[in-house]
Amino acid sequence: MMAADDDRQVVDRGSAGLATRERQVTATLLALADTLVSEYDVLEYLELLLQRCLAVVGAVAGGVMLAGRDGELELVASSDDDMRVLELFELQRRQGPCIDSFRSGEHLVATDLDASSRWPLVGAAAASRGFRSAVAVPMRLRGDVIGVLNLFRADPDQIEPDDVRLARAFADMATIGILHERAVRESRVLADQLQGALHSRVVVEQAKGMLAERGQLPVDESFRLLRAYARSHNLRLRALAADLVSGAVAMDAVLADPPHVP
Repeated sequence: MMAADDDRQVVDRGSAGLATRERQVTATLLALADTLVSEYDVLEYLELLLQRCLAVVGAVAGGVMLAGRDGELELVASSDDDMRVLELFELQRRQGPCIDSFRSGEHLVATDLDASSRWPLVGAAAASRGFRSAVAVPMRLRGDVIGVLNLFRADPDQIEPDDVRLARAFADMATIGILHERAVRESRVLADQLQGALHSRVVVEQAKGMLAERGQLPVDESFRLLRAYARSHNLRLRALAADLVSGAVAMDAVLADPPHVP
């Protein structure tokens, strides 16, 4: 009977652990979703993601590297100074779990960095900072790898498949956050471009109307004169229109200028 009770306690503790992890994952998803819909900063997002990821996966340190315009990895976020120094060392030496994961596009598990002959320099540097095992997971954008998520543990032990799956999920969330930031930035640029185009159109229409009234011309003819003057004097149409509206360029000068360009 005692054995049955002991077994039940073990199961209960295991169930409690699973429930705690599920709550952590749920809370993380909610926190990250809130970050995406509020005032958004990609670095704050990645730092929050790292903090939550460490707690859920049981890692002691983590970092995110992203590919720059030249395709080379750059350190973007790290959980602490020791992690930052180690990641910069990996980049400098061009070796380590994150480098290989980025190159291969596959997740990589290292169970004992100090004993690994694959990355002798990085393994020793990691062990000296208390990092003994690691998981590196690529961040994918369609068929391209845009970066890598790195998680380090203090013990040299076998990393459970569930932890690897969670790390991959966090890498996907990091990718989503970066894509969101990029979409927001591009949408703002597009909105500014559209607003600029609309403003230019209004100014050009004003200049056309003023020329048409001054020269008693059809609007289409006034636009032809405006465009011909801009081309013959190597001016942008919008800039010329703005100068006409402001009075910086006299309308009679445009009306008197022979239309060299049809």
